[in-house]
Amino acid sequence: MEHPCDKVLACCRKIAQCSQTPGETTRTFLCEAMHDCHRALRGWMQSLGMDSRVDAAGNLRGLYAGSDPAAGRLLIGSHLDTVPNAGAYDGVLGVVLGVALVESLAGKRMPFAIEVAGFSEEEGVRFGIPFLGSRALVGRMDETLLAAEDGAAISVERAIRDFGLDPAQLPAAVLDPHTFAYLEFHIEQGPVLESMNEPLGVVASIAGQTRLAVHFTGQAAHAGTTPMSLRRDALAGAARWIARVEEEARSTPGLVGTVGRLETKPGAGNVIPAEVSASLDVRHASDEIRTRAVDNLIAIGNDLALDRGLGFRIDRQLDQPSVEMDPALVSAAARALQKTGCRGHRMTSGAGHDAMILAEKIPSVMIFLRSPGGLSHHPEESVLPGDVQLALAAGLHFLNGF
Repeated sequence: MEHPCDKVLACCRKIAQCSQTPGETTRTFLCEAMHDCHRALRGWMQSLGMDSRVDAAGNLRGLYAGSDPAAGRLLIGSHLDTVPNAGAYDGVLGVVLGVALVESLAGKRMPFAIEVAGFSEEEGVRFGIPFLGSRALVGRMDETLLAAEDGAAISVERAIRDFGLDPAQLPAAVLDPHTFAYLEFHIEQGPVLESMNEPLGVVASIAGQTRLAVHFTGQAAHAGTTPMSLRRDALAGAARWIARVEEEARSTPGLVGTVGRLETKPGAGNVIPAEVSASLDVRHASDEIRTRAVDNLIAIGNDLALDRGLGFRIDRQLDQPSVEMDPALVSAAARALQKTGCRGHRMTSGAGHDAMILAEKIPSVMIFLRSPGGLSHHPEESVLPGDVQLALAAGLHFLNGF
């Protein structure tokens, strides 16, 4: 008989093959490959007696009924989308562990129902806006969000329709009012637990983050005939600003700042760049420090643009405050980890997670599994089988604690 942790890992590897890009794992919001991902998980859910559906935001939802209809519902989940050329475990592991926990009950019904959610989007790759899936559960898929467009000028609303879903049904995606808590398993995506030789940790808070699209505008001109002193080079101005982003982050303890995407126009080797669009991602556990750093970087961009005769503007895509996990659930999760022999270490997550969004409406907590090498958002990200086994055991202790 297949060991539960082996089944979890095999399922994650199988889902990793559901990709919109051959030869790598890439699944963005409601791409065709997401249908294959849903089929793989729905078959398993249904074999366990779970009712499954895909809501209007493309979230996979599986419900395992409880023995007492008045006892409410526990939500367990994470995301099914990926960054480009991803690994097999970021997000997906949390969904698969949720289904595996239901299977480990071996037909036993808890007093409360267990809902497992595979969120359609968390990474923000396709539309530059993260948490589309979990936003639907808290009722934040508004008209502005539905009108947002990807690089092919396809709106969120159209993407939903193209996937075979009806945006008019989004109200039915909102959390069941009797949902009393949210639990998310996730790989740490960093080196802290490994450095402590700890398999699992409890997330007590999630750092706030700001995401901006930054635009420098200059003048296209011939690369060979335009003197350096007469150029309005948008890319040269953006490059100076990017260096200042790194300087600001390095000089502020705990602050991280990233420019991960850069687009230039017209994009010819012999033409001075006229337009540059860049992404900016800034994170810190303190909202005050993060906000001050972002304001400073915007001011630096304005000053650099003014000195070089460039236009400068920003589009604010996300301004997510830091989020504290529910103290009672953090304590419950720590006790569950301690029952497996772990320390129950409490930590802050530097990465954003769906738990940040769910925490707006219901008490929420996360359990981290260590990431070997601290590696994530990379094809070689991994997880240790023994850690998965401990996570399942901790999950059962957590369920039995209610």
